[in-house]
Amino acid sequence: MDIVIAGAHGQIAMLLHPILKKHGHNVKGLIRKPEQSGDLQKAGAVPVVADIEKEDDISEAVGSADAVVFAAGAGPGSGKERKWTVDRDGAIKLIDAAKKNGIKRYVMISAMGLDTPRGDEVFQAYQKAKAEADEALRKSGLDYTIIKPGRLTNDPGTGRVKLARSLDGGEIPREDVARVIKAVIEDHRTIGKEFDLLSGENSIESELLRLVEG
Repeated sequence: MDIVIAGAHGQIAMLLHPILKKHGHNVKGLIRKPEQSGDLQKAGAVPVVADIEKEDDISEAVGSADAVVFAAGAGPGSGKERKWTVDRDGAIKLIDAAKKNGIKRYVMISAMGLDTPRGDEVFQAYQKAKAEADEALRKSGLDYTIIKPGRLTNDPGTGRVKLARSLDGGEIPREDVARVIKAVIEDHRTIGKEFDLLSGENSIESELLRLVEG
């Protein structure tokens, strides 16, 4: 498959590129800074410079593809305004680009617990921005899957996860999130599904099977 990833220099995306490449997919990554190009190339992705925050139309940068993945985020330390312009508006621009370019498949990296406001003003803005991006995707008519990880860690992935429509709080290595994204892209039975994601005891394949058959 030809896959385009927004937020391609982010931590999850940089783990995802080589996984997708290893399994025979072609990966193109949207990045904001030209100096990030070398990192993407080493990870197996073709870099395309496009600022999803500042550009109104990113359809030319996205081009043709079988699927898109939104893995961008303003990141820790950014103010609440960038939560809207990146986490919400960037996701919506990718929705618009996918529709314009005839790309049906869209995988969103969201977050757990968006319905329960917590943290400071900036974090609550992040929660609202992510929730509005998710809702825009649900209403888009695209073949979506929304993945909602718990607290992200840099621990080595285990390949063992727990996923369900709703889970209590917990954590998961970014590497395992990347593995779940790959599995979801390859499994069309996950279209129209959204789920919380944490570390667990079962394989990714068995948890996805339980989700789609449940």
